[in-house]
Amino acid sequence: MPNILMAASEATPLVKSGGLADVIGSLPMALVRRGFDVRVVMPKYEDLDASWVDRLQFLTSFIVQVGWRRQHCGVFSLKHEGVTYYLIDNEWYFRRRGLYGYGDDAERFVYFCEAAAEMLAHIDWVPDVVHAHDWHAALLPVFLKTHYAQRPTRTVFTIHNIRYQGVFDRSVMHDLLNLGPEHDHSGALEYYGATNFMKGGIVYSDIVSTVSPTYAEEIRTQSYGEGLHGVLASRNVWGMINGIDTTEYNILTDRFLGEETNDVRARKRAMKQQLQQTGQLDIDPDVPLIAMVTRLVAQKGVDLVLHAFDALMQRDVQFVLLGAGDAQYEHAFRSVCGRYPGRAAAHIAFDERLSRWMYAGADALLMPSQFEPCGIGQLIAMRYGTVPIVRATGGLKDTVLPFDETTGYGHGFTFVLYYAHHMLDAIDRTLGAYAHKPTWDRIVSNALYQDWSWDASADAYAAMYEELLKA
Repeated sequence: MPNILMAASEATPLVKSGGLADVIGSLPMALVRRGFDVRVVMPKYEDLDASWVDRLQFLTSFIVQVGWRRQHCGVFSLKHEGVTYYLIDNEWYFRRRGLYGYGDDAERFVYFCEAAAEMLAHIDWVPDVVHAHDWHAALLPVFLKTHYAQRPTRTVFTIHNIRYQGVFDRSVMHDLLNLGPEHDHSGALEYYGATNFMKGGIVYSDIVSTVSPTYAEEIRTQSYGEGLHGVLASRNVWGMINGIDTTEYNILTDRFLGEETNDVRARKRAMKQQLQQTGQLDIDPDVPLIAMVTRLVAQKGVDLVLHAFDALMQRDVQFVLLGAGDAQYEHAFRSVCGRYPGRAAAHIAFDERLSRWMYAGADALLMPSQFEPCGIGQLIAMRYGTVPIVRATGGLKDTVLPFDETTGYGHGFTFVLYYAHHMLDAIDRTLGAYAHKPTWDRIVSNALYQDWSWDASADAYAAMYEELLKA
């Protein structure tokens, strides 16, 4: 089995700011169970929990060249559930609260990528494949094919969300990358007069992948490619669906829901009542309850929901939202839900416990995204017997099979065009099915028995690595 080094800016359970950390926390473990030797390299942040810091072992140190600067690098390691983690230590870059959002993020992640490449000459282990994730690690394939070309290494670059590319001033190319004029003029990192880290990862990697088959096709088009569609059109982009931790997300055993049980229906009834009480909704076990658990940003389709909210409330339905994000959307949802006391509630927060209550207690989960590389909410919802209502884009299209009353197959409801009335039509079809108990029970059962574990995803990644190493 090949040796795989994954490079990323975050990984659970060490440190997390978003869904990328869940992937880097779970995928390596699934590959290890298949016999791979998978290791992860990431920054050693100040936010690393003390319990993990106490387990770190110092491995080595060396100097990293970042432009004209010579910077110290220490490498620490720990092993967790079969996966070895290498943590890149530099107090100037990483001893600060939070992971991102600093004015020198370009320099911080140039340093991280250069240090990760240099590290391979100082540890007693050689990867067959280096797999970089998202823009923070995108320069690692670039450096491996330029500064370290004497050590041939196969590389993979995965795009988790093409909207976030790591675009910085053109001066970054000259001041930090040490690539020389031949790369400056090649266009490999040039992006409308700026420097684009993600573009470099796409151009220099042997394989480019993303997190669902449909998104792999979408980002090769002008509508979804965020300016990189031309570069991606010349590449064969692999698309593999993310998984979820099916032990962590389980309606019967979820630690946030109370004592373990073996009765899904009883659990959902109890959690629906809990959800209605928490949102000060009318206590009614029979009214259909639609939930949204989302970041409040335009990508998530919240404009559609706000536009259609009064029309939605004309139906016999309850609505509850959990999320935070752009201030304009936070204010808007407080306002529209406030108009319908007892029938609508908005929880403006990030709250893990409440999110589990919503996945378990709601009847349906609404995800009307403009675009969605993979999506995790719909996968979790199905594990809790909650029916997804989604726009058929990206990973939502790949994971939610529309229910077909004729065949009895399918586990959700979808709409294609990004219009409020199309979303309402999908909601009406959902409510029609809910009104017929045998039909609804069939849909819920279909959803519950979908396999969204990391095992299936790991098989796809394993096939990709094997294809790369045979080439």
